[in-house]
Amino acid sequence: MHPTERDPLGFEPHRRFPTDLPASGAWQPGDPVGHRRFVTVTDGRPFALEGGGRIDEVVMAYESWGELNADRSNAVLVCHALTGDSHAAGSIGPGHLGDGWWNDLIGPGRALDTDRWHVVCANVLGGCQGSTGPASVVPGTDRRYGSSFPQVTIRDIVRAQRRLADRLGIDRWLAVVGGSMGGMQVLEWGAMFPDRLRTLIPIATCAAASPQQIGWSAVQRLAIAHDPRWRGGDYYDAAPGEGPWAGLALAREISQITYRTTEVFDERFGRSHHNQREEFDHWGRYEVESYLDHHGQKLVRRFDANSFLVLSKAMDLHDIGRGRGGVAAALARLSMPVLTASITSDTLYPPYQQAEIDGGVRAAGGTCEYHVIDSPQGHDGFLLESLHLGPLIARTVSDAEESA
Repeated sequence: MHPTERDPLGFEPHRRFPTDLPASGAWQPGDPVGHRRFVTVTDGRPFALEGGGRIDEVVMAYESWGELNADRSNAVLVCHALTGDSHAAGSIGPGHLGDGWWNDLIGPGRALDTDRWHVVCANVLGGCQGSTGPASVVPGTDRRYGSSFPQVTIRDIVRAQRRLADRLGIDRWLAVVGGSMGGMQVLEWGAMFPDRLRTLIPIATCAAASPQQIGWSAVQRLAIAHDPRWRGGDYYDAAPGEGPWAGLALAREISQITYRTTEVFDERFGRSHHNQREEFDHWGRYEVESYLDHHGQKLVRRFDANSFLVLSKAMDLHDIGRGRGGVAAALARLSMPVLTASITSDTLYPPYQQAEIDGGVRAAGGTCEYHVIDSPQGHDGFLLESLHLGPLIARTVSDAEESA
């Protein structure tokens, strides 16, 4: 590639990405349903939000595995992270662009044994894979919410999940489990609805978002907002290649760096070039750059830029102590047994944050079991270290079942 008068460095964005990337990777009615099921959790009245907004109709998309027993006492709720969705287990197929994000932990004979327990995972409110979010059509119209979609919080997400549980006839979860943003939901379940569950399993998460976490999220949101194709959030009628793919891909690439570690990158990529012939080209890529571009492109095909903005802000707003007298007072509400776990190399949600959860529960006289998983995988360890996390989760859920 040669420099041009327009761009002295000769940068061509589409050189690194296909030109047909969708304006949004959100699921839409008419797309293959896959294993999703849908429940409207509003009853004709608007769903009021913590920040003062409202949503007139809320639909929740969920998937489930295993049979619910006669007294409905064997249900486990799994909560997903920022770019996850309801497809926590299962394979690629129509309606699902990837394998289940927790495949190694959910299924017959696995940690969350679906021969024994009924496992449910719902796409969060504000998401883009079937639940009501910015890419959804406003009821009674033919337009998407886009920029008009209100900001939701983790508490709003949990309240929508509680309504889903009501519709499914599940009065009490045997366990609520999740990592990262999923762990935030787990903690809010314990603080908001302690009588609706028997045990909590928040992994690689925090009681309140730290300035470092907020800083990373803010930069990722700016990457999207500075993409001119974002159009202030109203881009859903854009042709392929004309949506905010560049901003969303860049946001994902930034986050992907925070999810992994120097050790993993050194071992996997070293200083190898993706194309040795372009080593001295301004925009010749190292293998690590190619890896990041791959993950950016993958996310664009299955996610939505506005959902990324809404949910990352919800994570920044997460503070279990807000309006409850502080974090210590909120953790004192967790009267049920708690299992929390850290990944030693996690610099995004470092172990001191899970230790704070453990210490806060214990200081208030509660029961908490805390484990530190020695792993080089960084924050993604909560997704990858199933051999270590699986037995801990299985035993904790079993204990809850036996004490019921």
